Amino acid sequence: MRLPFKRRTPASPLYEFIGRYGLLITVFLTGASILIIELAAIRVLSPYFGNTLYTTSSVLGVVLAALSLGYYYGGRLADRNPSEKLFYTIILAGGASTLLLQILTMTLLPQLGFQLSILTGPLIASMIMFFLPGLLLGTLSPFVVKLQSLRLPKVGTGTIAGEVFFWSTLGSIVGSLATGFLLIPFFGLDNTIIGTGIFLTLLGAIPLLLMGGMKEKSFGRIFPVAIGLALMSASLTYAQTGREVLYEADGLYEKLTIYDDTFDGQPARFFKQDRSSSSAMYLNSDELVYNYSKYYEIYKGIKPDADQSLVIGGAAYSIPKALLADSPEMKVDVSEIEPSVYDLAKQYFRVQDDPRLQNFVADGRRHLTTTDKQYDLIFSDVYYSLYSIPSHFTTREFFETAKSKLTDDGVFVANLIGDLSPEQPSFIMAELKTFQEVFDNAHVFAVSSPLISKGAQNIIIVGINGDASLNFDAPAFANSDNPVLRTLEQQEFKTDGIDFAPYPTLRDNYAPVEYLMSRILSENINRT
Repeated sequence: MRLPFKRRTPASPLYEFIGRYGLLITVFLTGASILIIELAAIRVLSPYFGNTLYTTSSVLGVVLAALSLGYYYGGRLADRNPSEKLFYTIILAGGASTLLLQILTMTLLPQLGFQLSILTGPLIASMIMFFLPGLLLGTLSPFVVKLQSLRLPKVGTGTIAGEVFFWSTLGSIVGSLATGFLLIPFFGLDNTIIGTGIFLTLLGAIPLLLMGGMKEKSFGRIFPVAIGLALMSASLTYAQTGREVLYEADGLYEKLTIYDDTFDGQPARFFKQDRSSSSAMYLNSDELVYNYSKYYEIYKGIKPDADQSLVIGGAAYSIPKALLADSPEMKVDVSEIEPSVYDLAKQYFRVQDDPRLQNFVADGRRHLTTTDKQYDLIFSDVYYSLYSIPSHFTTREFFETAKSKLTDDGVFVANLIGDLSPEQPSFIMAELKTFQEVFDNAHVFAVSSPLISKGAQNIIIVGINGDASLNFDAPAFANSDNPVLRTLEQQEFKTDGIDFAPYPTLRDNYAPVEYLMSRILSENINRT
């Protein structure tokens, strides 16, 4: 058999090093690229399908399926044609397919994302967008095993295979850590994908050029295509980011966008996390924009002397600002997990430095668990859309932790999203059952309508740590400037006659939130 490379006699130290480790370094780099693409894929889909188990499972399943087929066919291809030129041509094609992925992200996904179901959409989109890069890059490891076996005939096949999969897996570890801690936080999602595509293109093209591969038909076809895809993906991406928005960047957890528009005929500024407008501010007044946020004032009719509060989920910091304005004695802690949000709120949403406001860059449940403070009011607003409901904020254990950090007659208020239909599966019914098992003094308010319906709306749950009553005729409600408080009784959803037995209690070890939301997600997609 003719070897796929030329031996040099005598061998130089550099040649010996390249001969022993060159392909291993290459498979390390491609292993890192696979994990970069895989982790980026979840962030690519989440604005359209949510950061749910369906999205994560779809991406992991499709990429693993592509890799497994790549391993299988890569081994067979390497046996038939153990050529280094073919090996680097596959890397070049992998780079081109990654650049194509970015183009599909900018063109096809915005169309598919709002047409496909939240349940099946991530799987379909993953097949279209991520299968080809995974398949191509998956062929490389068995290819390297074959090439190394020919190059180093005195080394056992088992040793070679172990080295190849060690370096490939090590590359995947580095790629995984680099994506989460460096690439997306500092360079953004789009730049990470484009950069990975260009890197793979060069990783395949440069060795081909050095080996005289320019004469190969495959190189002559793929390389110009890759260059064209790189230019197209860059132009589409940076033209898209040139929209008339005030701020747009990838945070650690979602894409953050700040833009100006109108709401109820008034100029307003919106804070968008992935696909959901999670908060807003009027440009010409300090009135709260969204009705659900106005329910925070319920505490005034229950514990009017409240002076210690915690807001879980900062967003545009509308609630913290309103609490500070309520009383000069009010002190507000904010637990916001996205590190950049507080600075953005100060820059774009009129949040002022105030010694009464303490910001904690931390998960809200973790903050509650570790803090020594007792709060008169805890306002939780982390369920910012139908598509992103963090399950660890839905469980009995979370509500028990929150209750333990309330003062006597302290008030817990949370904003949920769902419908009031008893039809199963029902996230809201399961959540109300769970909540009322912890707070026996509880109230439920439907922001749009307390009538049982299948329409998604904001649901406000209120728990009182004590026997304090909620008197709707109290001056704090009846004489309030807040129209929500004046009509509070009309918005209450009575749960006395509901049989909660068929619904599960959500626990840390069993909180199938995505399944419980599946019915309303499907109905929401059908209506849109």
